[in-house]
Amino acid sequence: MLRSCAKIFPKIYLRTFQARFSCCSKSSQKNNLAAVLHGIGDLRLENRPMPIIKDNQVLLQMETVGICGSDVHYLVEGRIGPFVVKNPMVIGHEASGTVLEIGKKVKTLKPGDRVAIEPGVGCRVCTFCKDGRYHLCPDMAFCATPPIDGNLCRFFAHDADFCFKLPEHLTLDEGALMEPLSVAVHSCKRANVRLGDVVLVVGAGPIGLTSLLAARAYGASAVLITDLAEHRLNKARELGADYVFKVEKNMPEEELVKEIKCLLRVDPNITIECTGEESSIRASLQVTKTGGVVVLVGLGKFDLNLPIFPLFREVDVRGIFRYNNDYPQAIEMVQSGKANVKPLITHHFAMEDTVKAFETARTGAGNPIKILIHANPVWKICE
Repeated sequence: MLRSCAKIFPKIYLRTFQARFSCCSKSSQKNNLAAVLHGIGDLRLENRPMPIIKDNQVLLQMETVGICGSDVHYLVEGRIGPFVVKNPMVIGHEASGTVLEIGKKVKTLKPGDRVAIEPGVGCRVCTFCKDGRYHLCPDMAFCATPPIDGNLCRFFAHDADFCFKLPEHLTLDEGALMEPLSVAVHSCKRANVRLGDVVLVVGAGPIGLTSLLAARAYGASAVLITDLAEHRLNKARELGADYVFKVEKNMPEEELVKEIKCLLRVDPNITIECTGEESSIRASLQVTKTGGVVVLVGLGKFDLNLPIFPLFREVDVRGIFRYNNDYPQAIEMVQSGKANVKPLITHHFAMEDTVKAFETARTGAGNPIKILIHANPVWKICE
């Protein structure tokens, strides 16, 4: 496997360690296998020390961790905007886990609880945190954002109030998908999606597809989603998109605007842009109904050449940053049956195959939508 990976992505190396864990004995050795990014193309599996929890934290046996586009970006580019990988960093932030131990001050969880893990923790004392907008905290500690370690590992310590207990009938795989769904929930909140809205979603990756689900759950009467890839549009159809449109590479934006309006027969009053591509953002501004809203979700270049005239039609342009008190609503959407995230899952990998999982995400082999890694596939909590 090492030789075949080296041919495809020569700078990726894999180091494996024998891992043993028994929660029945305090004296037993606990190995914390982790996926550690050392630099561009250099992802390794190596043992990390067992985490020591604080009074307000829980020790988690990690279960399912999804690969996000940002994880792949760090692997390929070594940075995202101002966030640069300078030192070895554990990757991963879309995750679920099982509580093993609780800190002295934890009252809301107990050992054995299965949780979705919101990966960012604010400082709790700045004006943003005190105003209830903790996601904008300048001192946010966010998993797998340099220099903070992520949670693609066997065991992880996290603040209990950012761990959300999963209902019995929700799986741990669904729990990991609460992270991208929370991005979509936050986007729909920023757009103020309501009953009867006509929504355009640009880009049918995981965030675009969850935005489709969230817009539907909030009452959108019609949703059109666009993408370059047919397999993603097929997934959008499966998830309930009213219209899909395959964008041809280098398609003129005027033609794209015309085709979208022709399909919908009305101008979308809300557009959720999930690609970050300049041409897509330009088209989004032009196609959105006068007085409507464009929400920018996808992160592209720092400087963009965009038309300003739509602003004089009172088209509001709003950005989003992660999520803010959105996990409970995301869980409720899935629990109530208003959003089905299971079809997003296309690939499963064991922790030992993490390098192969990331290579699949990087190359797009097998048309992945959401790739899940199972950190502890054969371990169970002892009764």
